[in-house]
Amino acid sequence: MFEIGGDGRFARRPDLGGRSTVFGTKGAVACEHPDAALAGIRVLDAGGTAADACVAMAACMAVLSPMQTGMGGDAFLLFYEAETGSVIGANGSGRAPEAVTSDKLRERGLSEVPQHGGLPVTVPGGVRLWEDAASSLGNLPLARLLEPAWELAENGYPVAEVVARYWRESEDLLRESEAHVLLVEGRAPRAGEVFQQPDLAETIAAVAEGGADAFYTGEIARSMAHAVQEAGGYLTEEDLAAHETVWVEPISTDYRGVRVYEIPPPGQGVAALEMLNILEGFDLGSLDPVGADRIHLEVEAKKLAFRDLHEEIGDPEFWVHAEIPTAHLISKDYAETLRERISPEWASARVPEPALGEDTTYLCAVDAGGNGCSFINSLFKAFGSGVVAAGTGVCLHNRGISFNLREGHPNALEPRKRPMHTIIPGLATREGALWATFGVMGASMQPQGHAQLLSNLIDHHMSPQEAVDHPRHRHDGDTLLVENRVPAHEVERLRSKGHRIEVGEDYMIPTGGAQLIRVLDDGVRACGSDPRKDGCALAQ
Repeated sequence: MFEIGGDGRFARRPDLGGRSTVFGTKGAVACEHPDAALAGIRVLDAGGTAADACVAMAACMAVLSPMQTGMGGDAFLLFYEAETGSVIGANGSGRAPEAVTSDKLRERGLSEVPQHGGLPVTVPGGVRLWEDAASSLGNLPLARLLEPAWELAENGYPVAEVVARYWRESEDLLRESEAHVLLVEGRAPRAGEVFQQPDLAETIAAVAEGGADAFYTGEIARSMAHAVQEAGGYLTEEDLAAHETVWVEPISTDYRGVRVYEIPPPGQGVAALEMLNILEGFDLGSLDPVGADRIHLEVEAKKLAFRDLHEEIGDPEFWVHAEIPTAHLISKDYAETLRERISPEWASARVPEPALGEDTTYLCAVDAGGNGCSFINSLFKAFGSGVVAAGTGVCLHNRGISFNLREGHPNALEPRKRPMHTIIPGLATREGALWATFGVMGASMQPQGHAQLLSNLIDHHMSPQEAVDHPRHRHDGDTLLVENRVPAHEVERLRSKGHRIEVGEDYMIPTGGAQLIRVLDDGVRACGSDPRKDGCALAQ
């Protein structure tokens, strides 16, 4: 449609103006804050790899957007190694404390894991992954990669507009205990106001000097464990010291000749692949890209995939039967049986879903050598648990609320178990060559966003920036959220099919924040960064 020839060139900017696709011939980064993107491109300028750039950007985002991400959260990555053509995955999520059990929570009168306080805190895995990614996949020392983040925390930075809005929504939570260090005179910092985090700067400096061990053992670990226990949780220094990154074999499927990679369970990447397999049987390219027929099919595929996600997926080490049926769930044969359940005219019944967090940062990079890194870091819900470890500036995540307390369920809370995880980086190849690094942060939006973004690129031949800009939709429970740019008559057609519709803003935060780098056939990097966020793409 908008592609010139077969080499991936694109013809125009969006009709109504906006951002252009960013092109480069060497390295490229895409991130949701300009200061972090600048740190990433400077790392590439200094000879760092795509993994180095992502670590630097993730560390910066831990300072720049403390409600979404931080040293107290988890992280995952996918890495394309240009020399071998292989794709590597890393699970940087932490386990539940050794001392916690479902029975202990039920004895407290709880039917689910609470959102705030010490109980939802699992081991934060992100910092260990930063170090492991740099040492295994990078060229530069960790201290060099953390320097930009330290400078931002120590010297301060003007708060970005979208971040300021997020911050303001959490003022009440932050007025409690040590979390007040994330406020200015009891309020959230305003857009453009310079904010400093000296305690966090000291923690970053300690990790730069002593590596991840300085975070998981010693004074910092002691403060984190004490803070969680004081807030009613079970995290110990021993839990923190035992944490390790798990290197994993990515899972994948083909979608119209493009091989799409995701992190395996306990992540929800399996749902993204299942959705793509279902949708491959429909001629989406013939449909209006902003029309009811396309949106309907994507929502119905999502319902089927999410039913499996919430009934079948948990920590593989704790699977109650033989193993999680991942290969079956992402098989083409299984998708064919699911596709038969979709009516093009009528919406199926709702699928029960747990409430999921939305606060995450996604970023990606491609270096001059052709390596690509897709990286995601998260506190889960806004400022996570709301527990800040004294003297560290570290706000601890609340990933444990993903667990349920149903005995025998694959995702039931158990000691040293990893919860079902929402954060998923995406990466794609074609004929063995890197095709794209991409992600769409935002809880249950993430698999939906991956499918929508890839369909924009592959079925509708959109440029990277246009694919990111394009109206997205999000289905949760029995509600379908659509952006106001979907034409009113198409919204009414969706209602006539039985969907319960809510129409939001033109660029709606709940539809997530996307970052994307496409590698064209001649090696040119073509990048898009979401206008729903504060960030940008940069290229060499």
